[in-house]
Amino acid sequence: MGVKHLVLDVNIIIDWWLNVGSAEATHSLIETARQRKNNRLWVVASSIPILDFVARRAFKQHGKTPKETQQIVARLIEQLLEDVQVLSNHGFEQADVYKVAENFEDAQITAALRSLPKGQVRIITENTDFDHLGEVETLTPQAGLAWVTGETTLTGSIPFIDLATQQACLRPQLERSIEGVLRHGQYIMGSEVSLLEAKLVAYTGAKHCITVASGTEALLISLMALGISAGDEVITTPFTFVATAEVVVLLGAKPVFVDIEPDTCNINARLIEAAITDKTKAIIPVSMYGQPADMDEINAIADKYNLPVIEDAAQSFGATYKGRKSCNLSTIGCTSFFPSKPLGCYGDGGAIFTNDAVIAQACKEIRVHGQSRRYYHTRVGVGGRMDTLQCAIVLAKLARFDWEVEQRIAIGQRYNQLMDEAGIQRVQQRNDRTSVFAQYTVLVDNRVEAEILFREAKIPTAVHYPVPLNEQPAYQHLCCTDCTPIAKDRAQRVMSLPMGADLNEIDQAKATEILSVNKQTPAT
Repeated sequence: MGVKHLVLDVNIIIDWWLNVGSAEATHSLIETARQRKNNRLWVVASSIPILDFVARRAFKQHGKTPKETQQIVARLIEQLLEDVQVLSNHGFEQADVYKVAENFEDAQITAALRSLPKGQVRIITENTDFDHLGEVETLTPQAGLAWVTGETTLTGSIPFIDLATQQACLRPQLERSIEGVLRHGQYIMGSEVSLLEAKLVAYTGAKHCITVASGTEALLISLMALGISAGDEVITTPFTFVATAEVVVLLGAKPVFVDIEPDTCNINARLIEAAITDKTKAIIPVSMYGQPADMDEINAIADKYNLPVIEDAAQSFGATYKGRKSCNLSTIGCTSFFPSKPLGCYGDGGAIFTNDAVIAQACKEIRVHGQSRRYYHTRVGVGGRMDTLQCAIVLAKLARFDWEVEQRIAIGQRYNQLMDEAGIQRVQQRNDRTSVFAQYTVLVDNRVEAEILFREAKIPTAVHYPVPLNEQPAYQHLCCTDCTPIAKDRAQRVMSLPMGADLNEIDQAKATEILSVNKQTPAT
C-alpha cells in the first residue's frame, strides 16, 4: 500500500498559523500524520518565500509591529520545518508545464510532486481551483485526515521492493548529496568515495574498505588480489547468483560446488572439507537471503588448510553473526550496492572489506588498472572504481539504514510468525545470527500455481534461484550436475515475496493468505 504523502498548500499553513478557517482540522491532520509511520508531510521549496511574505503581511494586518512580525514568522517557519520535509522544484522547467498551467504558483507545486510516488500523493488545500495540472488529487484538511487514518486507502499492486517510498523519505538528503557532487564535479574518486569507505569501516569494524564498481567486481578483484589463476579451484555454493562462480571462471579457475543446508539454503559447512584438494585456493560462502553462513566452522576448515575465505555478502550487509557484522567475518568480505540490496545505490556499486593491509593495498591498485601511482602499473588490474555519485547516494541512505535493518528484522519475524501459523514451509534463520532479509523466501510444492494466484492479486514474486549453477549451460561442463540434490530441490521450490523496510502488515497478510490457498491446491 505504500506511504501516503501530503503536500501542504500555503493557504492551509497560513490559516493554521493565524488560527482561522480550517486551522483545527489542519492541526489534527499534521499531528496525526506525524505519529504514523506510513505518512509523510511536505512543503514545496517555492512555497517557503511565499509563506514568509504572506505571513508577514497577515500579522501586520493583525496589528503586529514589523519586529514582532519578523520574530513570529521566523519562529513559525522554523517550527514548520521540524514537522515537514522540503521538496525541491525539479520538473517545473519542463515545457509542458508552461503550456498547460493556468496558475504558475500552483503548477510549480504540482510539478515538484513528480518526484514522489505516483498515486500516493495528495495536495492539502482549501483552494477549490488549485491548478494541479490534472496530475494530483487535492483534499481539504478534513478529507486529508480521513485519508491518512485509513478511511480511504491506496489501491494498486504491491511493489516487490519499495524503492519509491524509500527515496521519497530520503529525498532531501539524496538531493543534497547529489548536488554536492554536481557542484565539485569530481565524478571519479571524489571526496565522497573516501568518506563512504570511512563510514563503512566504522559500521562493519573491518580495518579496510575499498569501494568498487559492483558486487561482481568486488569478488573479481578479491580473487585477483589473492592470486587466483588458471588451474586453481575455489569451493563455493551452486545456489547463488551466477556472479559468485562467474568471476572464478573468468580467471581460469574452477568452481567446485558444495551442496547447501536444507533449512537455511546456505552452503553446508560440513561438506566443505571433503571437497578440498591440493588445487583448492579459496572458499567462497554466500550469505544467502541476507543471513551469514556458518562462518566459524568454515573459517576453522580454511585455517586447517591455510585457505582464504571470501564472504559473498551481496545480500547480507547489515546482518550479524555471533555479534559481528557481515563483511567482517573472514579474510575478505564482499558486498553489492545494487539498487535492490538492503543498502543500495541507484546503479551499480560494491565494496571489499578486509583486515589484511597487504590484501587491501592489492585491491586498491587492481581497481584502478593495477596502478600504485598514476601511470605506474605494478600489477594487472581492471577499471573497477565506484562512481562518486553512487557513493553520495549510499552516504545519504546510510542515515536511514539502521532503522531499515531494524524494520527488516521485525518484518521478517512477522512474516515468520504468519507462515508458521499457516503451516507454510520457509527458509529458516539461526539463533546466533541475524538476517536482513534481502529476500523473504518460502518453499512451495506447486510454484506455478502459486505464481498465477499472486499475479491475479497483483502481488509480485520472484525465484532466487531457479537453476543451480552446476546445472547452468555455461558451467555444467565444469562439474557434476547431480552432486547437489538439496540445491536442486530448493531451486524447484523457493519463492520470494515482497520485502522491505516499508512493507506493512496488511500486505504481508495478503501474501500469506494466497500461500494458504495455494497450499490446498493440487499441483498440476
